[in-house]
Amino acid sequence: MTRVGVLRSFSGPAGVGQWAVIQAFAEPIGVECTPLPFSNDNEIERGIAAFERGGSGGLIVTLTALATVHRQTIITSAAQHGLPAIYPFRYFAADGGLMSYGADLTIQYRRAAGYVDRILRGEKPADLPVQKPTKYELTINLKTAKALGLAIPPTVFARADEVIE
Repeated sequence: MTRVGVLRSFSGPAGVGQWAVIQAFAEPIGVECTPLPFSNDNEIERGIAAFERGGSGGLIVTLTALATVHRQTIITSAAQHGLPAIYPFRYFAADGGLMSYGADLTIQYRRAAGYVDRILRGEKPADLPVQKPTKYELTINLKTAKALGLAIPPTVFARADEVIE
């Protein structure tokens, strides 16, 4: 793969940071990044269709609430255009996306519950430490890989936390 379309929303500050990190890692290995901004289903479909015409590419779907809201359109459009895509959370792969790599949400929600408990017991939110995820999970949708004609290397399967068949 020599090109990657980065499906991103400009509705929040995270999009700028994610775009910068993706570019920083892609450039040294010779991968061209194309931003695919969106705010609705039509922009998703148009952006993916236009990107696919360039050939030899895949998609990265960034972590935004808007991507979650429009995930079925994103997954369907990527499949229709034969583009492999990686998503930020397991539920994208469970819904038919090729693969996901992201923080384990169950652990994040448990941590959030702990913070709510501490706040309700009188701690000030400003005094609580900022935490980052400690566990990430890789999920591969084998059915989608087969539909795209992709052979997933055994080393990638070995690292997967879950393979959906």
